[in-house]
Amino acid sequence: MMTPQELRNRFGGVIAFPVTPFKKDLSLDIEGLRRNLAHLATFPFCAVVAAGGTGEMYSLTPDEHGQVVAATVEVFRGKVPVIAGVGFNQILAVALAKQSAAMGADGILALPPYYPGAPDDGMFAYYKAIGDATPLGLLIYSRDWVNYGPDQVARLCAIPTLVAWKDGQGDVRRYQAIRNKVGDRLYWIGGIGDDCVPGYYSIGIRTYTSSIATIAPKLSMDLHKYASAGDSTSLLRLMNEYVVPLYDFRSRKKGYEVTVMKAAMDMIGLTGGPVRPPLPSLKAEELTELEAMMKKWAPVL
Repeated sequence: MMTPQELRNRFGGVIAFPVTPFKKDLSLDIEGLRRNLAHLATFPFCAVVAAGGTGEMYSLTPDEHGQVVAATVEVFRGKVPVIAGVGFNQILAVALAKQSAAMGADGILALPPYYPGAPDDGMFAYYKAIGDATPLGLLIYSRDWVNYGPDQVARLCAIPTLVAWKDGQGDVRRYQAIRNKVGDRLYWIGGIGDDCVPGYYSIGIRTYTSSIATIAPKLSMDLHKYASAGDSTSLLRLMNEYVVPLYDFRSRKKGYEVTVMKAAMDMIGLTGGPVRPPLPSLKAEELTELEAMMKKWAPVL
């Protein structure tokens, strides 16, 4: 079992965020997931997340969650750390964390609970319970309404297993302030999307979570390479030609950040499948538009 410090030491580069494929009847497509993961396993990611936000964690049953984590662990076979997403509520998050640890996961990513706007004491208890549930390294995902400032993050550092902070807000000013307050107590991860790589890397971030990795792993690697090297010319070319247009498409409707990636995967021979409601499906004309975009992506696929 990987210790929290060992997990932290593995960070540096790109963390892949696979989708969770479903069949037409919306049942879990575990074989499709295995095929997708086998493709991802041929690239040098620093970690992979099972059942994260891109993986529609909130749509999964506990049994399905376990199947996704187990399949991810089996395919990667210790090659890179597998981090399991958990959330919903304290009791279920703790149960999923324990289940994931038993299946061989190397870390736990805590997503926000079901109750928006909860007070700090309640949120601290939620994250501490998840951290105490296993000896694995804990990552907290600041997304949606969990938009903490420096003092709140510093308080959460009292959780012994907490090793990293995944920013899902994209507020570089606030992220700088948090890092200035907490220092190297935590490992800092850019987590809102590939389109924010230039901003994150400009303030010293050197690990980011990529959903583009699900369709173009080499592109996600190149974004990290050019941003780390300060090659702004090469980085901006990739951003302008590929990343920004895709994220503009994804931003049209809430939920499209998953829907678009799954549809693109189907178009290029991987397994995406439909999304589970309440996530929306693409319209026919949008599918045609996405197909044209994927043809332009041929050089980076």
